[in-house]
Amino acid sequence: MESKIRNMEEFAAASGISRPTISKYFNDPDSVRNSTREKIEDALKTYDYRPNVYAMNQNRKLTRNVGIVVPSLSDPFFSEIARNVERRCINAGYRPTLFSSHGNTEQEIEILENLLSMKPTGLLIAPLGRRSDVAAIEKFSKDVPTVLFDSLLADIGLTFSGSDNFQFGRMIVEYLCRTGEPPCFFEMKNPSNPNANKRREGYIAAMEALGHEPRVVSVAGEGWNFEEIGRDGGFEAIDRKAFSTNTVLCSNDRLAIGLLAACFERDMVVGHGENCSIRVAGMDDHPFSEFTCPPLTTIAQDYESISRYAVDSLFNSIEGVEIAEKVSLFEGKLIMRRSA
Repeated sequence: MESKIRNMEEFAAASGISRPTISKYFNDPDSVRNSTREKIEDALKTYDYRPNVYAMNQNRKLTRNVGIVVPSLSDPFFSEIARNVERRCINAGYRPTLFSSHGNTEQEIEILENLLSMKPTGLLIAPLGRRSDVAAIEKFSKDVPTVLFDSLLADIGLTFSGSDNFQFGRMIVEYLCRTGEPPCFFEMKNPSNPNANKRREGYIAAMEALGHEPRVVSVAGEGWNFEEIGRDGGFEAIDRKAFSTNTVLCSNDRLAIGLLAACFERDMVVGHGENCSIRVAGMDDHPFSEFTCPPLTTIAQDYESISRYAVDSLFNSIEGVEIAEKVSLFEGKLIMRRSA
């Protein structure tokens, strides 16, 4: 080796053994299979790596509890990403507990207060966004290693793993303009999540770069009842002829699902065929978007990469390893379906 291995992350990369498996071995060697234990011990000899015994002992004094907080476990998007995060924690020998803040600021604060009584090893939290008590989350992070995912809270210096929402907006606009009329952008006036603002910025930037005038249609609504807001706002926008083209890009898939319902009620055929009157697209690749009528064109989030970076960053923070990249954004993938 040209340079000495300094931490578990580098040892995992050099040995070719997964980080969660190595972490599990160091916490309890008997918790891994005999063949795996032999490989790890051979690698320890080969690379002359010795873990930080002091840090390991400090960690063993903790409960191995990890809190995972999301805005709503009833939302399949958050359920899916929480499932990914939970599985990675379990594989590394931690005991994750899931919490839902139900879109409520007071509930989010109460969860943090209750977590402290559990003496957690760490916290992975998808904050509410503009409704979050940022000071409360920052205070909690002083005592417990904390990593954010999905929704970035600026100016408090916590590690964040999420999607490149600006890229989402830019990518799908380029596709929609290439295959039909330039899209309007359909959004809530008061979005709960700051990701919506980045998506609008990506939409506007892409439209201007392609020489088209951005057209944003904002409808009343606040909170997490996106489908209802999309349907009711869709009725209002359709009736007042707010959509200046036959293509509508929604801020997220759940709003798009509501808009699809409104189009159906107004006898508007959605899709890109000859008999269709409107195209509808969304963003997120919500687990239900494949099963709407018609199936929804969208941008897929990289669940695996987001969850992996968030969990690995938390493990590094627990072990006292400095994290160089505080904010990591993952690009989305275009999913073309019949709605657009």
